Amino acid sequence: MTRVAAVDCGTNSIRMLISDVSSAQHLEIAREMRIVRLGQGVDATGELNPEAIERTEEALREFVEMMQKERVGAVRMVATSATRDASNRDDFFEMTARLLGQITPGAQAEVISGEEEAALSFRGATVDIPNDRGPYCVIDLGGGSTEFIVGEADGTILGSHSTQMGCVRLTERIMRTDPPTESEQSVARDYIAERLEDTSHIVPFAKARTFVGCAGTFTTLSALAQGLETYDPKEIHMSQLKFDALRLITGQLIEAPSDARAANPVIHLGRADVIGSGSVIVEEIMNAIEKNTGVSQFVISEKDILDGIVAGLAEL
Repeated sequence: MTRVAAVDCGTNSIRMLISDVSSAQHLEIAREMRIVRLGQGVDATGELNPEAIERTEEALREFVEMMQKERVGAVRMVATSATRDASNRDDFFEMTARLLGQITPGAQAEVISGEEEAALSFRGATVDIPNDRGPYCVIDLGGGSTEFIVGEADGTILGSHSTQMGCVRLTERIMRTDPPTESEQSVARDYIAERLEDTSHIVPFAKARTFVGCAGTFTTLSALAQGLETYDPKEIHMSQLKFDALRLITGQLIEAPSDARAANPVIHLGRADVIGSGSVIVEEIMNAIEKNTGVSQFVISEKDILDGIVAGLAEL
């Protein structure tokens, strides 16, 4: 088997998956996440904050050291929303090349297209869901954007769209008060509803039988819904969240101040200030699903774009 690593750097966090891969199976060796808030202030300034780049560099250096310890032979890193339009993004990419080059000469972070991001996320998020539950709609709720991908069990993508709404973007742009005011919540909901309406004309929600939520907001909501005392990926992966029960949790998170959220051991300290915005997004997504389908629950996946990247590396 070949040992490979995948790294995904988004607006809020940087994550890594190390796996042993063959044509027949993938064996997970390590899965790590660090909150680095790379997209801090990028909406307002148009550039990556130098301190945010430093935080990301520190986390990536730690990941590279783990790759070296685990004798990783190949690595691929993708960078999404926060780096697409930043005026100083070359500083970020030069840093990634310097570090990743220690694993694979010439490797550096890539800004991938929305279409490739959709395909990778869909492949990873649905790998453990039975084929008879397709077609699936994968919802990847990030810090700067949210991706919606509807596809068949064989991986055929029926429609995908990346929307400029994420928990960090919404917090910095609209829901700035802690906790958010009713007015801020109303403006945020209007903003989300407009983007979901646009998405409904591109992505065939009505064809989906199973809606799959992935990334930190969804997985944290699952931990809260299950009453876990610590964040346990094994308990979260493939859990099912009914909309009516989930609304009780999201409502509490939206109204709570960030320090109260942070007191819960399953909420990462770096997520406490943005999960209220994430909860508003989830609520509006539930409304849209109910409007377009008869589905009333999410399946939560701990697997996502990282697993899709690993699968791709296994085929090289």
